[in-house]
Amino acid sequence: MELDVPVIGILRGVEGEFFGEVMQVSFAAGLTAMEVTMNTPGAEKIVEKYRPAVPAGRLLGMGTIRNLDEAWRAVAAGAMFLVTPNLDTRVIDYAKTAGIPIIVGALTPTEVYAAWSAGADMVKVFPCGAMGGPGYIHDLLGPFDRIRLAAVGGVTLANLQDYFAAGAAAVGVSTSLFGGKALREKNLDLLGQNVKTFIEHCRAAQDRV
Repeated sequence: MELDVPVIGILRGVEGEFFGEVMQVSFAAGLTAMEVTMNTPGAEKIVEKYRPAVPAGRLLGMGTIRNLDEAWRAVAAGAMFLVTPNLDTRVIDYAKTAGIPIIVGALTPTEVYAAWSAGADMVKVFPCGAMGGPGYIHDLLGPFDRIRLAAVGGVTLANLQDYFAAGAAAVGVSTSLFGGKALREKNLDLLGQNVKTFIEHCRAAQDRV
């Protein structure tokens, strides 16, 4: 799974119609991948409805895929990639069989290696911030230098450069990307500017690495 902009926008608990508006504004602002979590009310209907509206070169996936049943449902809804918070090799096997990219959640070195060995396209280190953030990514990449790690949990504009300098292949972000105020007030103009600013910082951070 290759992302032109290595940022995955995560939305949880958002209303269906508002999600569609956020998706359009975010993709127009340069975001290349968005994820709606499975535990969002009506998540499958959201993906099914807006999947046909995803522009070429953009991806709409489903996250918080905790088990095989949820993986089946996500793929049936039209998810273009899956993200899990935990390691379940049955979910990885299913994604591989279905030809769907999968980012697998892991935390400890043993889990990270097990997820990668089982076929994860990327390993989501979650909750990364609680484990020391960029420093933890750096430490994991000592022995696991060929594993692609996505940092999720605690990523902000202030530490984005540190995550990429530490070797993160991507980051998963919610409020720090869209803006809490913009989400609460459903201010699409502000939200789009927030996304654009975050992506600009992301590209600058990558250029410095």
